Amino acid sequence: MPSKPSGEYMEELKELVKNHVLGNPIRLGIMIYILPRNKALFKELLEVLDVTPGNLDSHLKTLSKAGYVEIGKVFADRPRTMIKITDKGAKETGEYLRKLKNLLFEL
Repeated sequence: MPSKPSGEYMEELKELVKNHVLGNPIRLGIMIYILPRNKALFKELLEVLDVTPGNLDSHLKTLSKAGYVEIGKVFADRPRTMIKITDKGAKETGEYLRKLKNLLFEL
């Protein structure tokens, strides 16, 4: 496969990292974890990502503000925080991952 001129490659890379929401590794990890499941409990994400509750909360607020996730409560034996991916979040994450994959194949 012919590789792209380095200027074109760099422009695609710049476009990819401009996405300040998914450009953060923790937020990208959250979205990658939730994408195939459609939802996850706050506690699950804490364990999977090995971050502090405050750090996770901050990243979830950023994702929620961008419209990528919805945060709500579910009541079972006790209240729990549930994070659900939105259609926008699923679409944007899929596109971001496709672009990243294409850039990696160019290396």
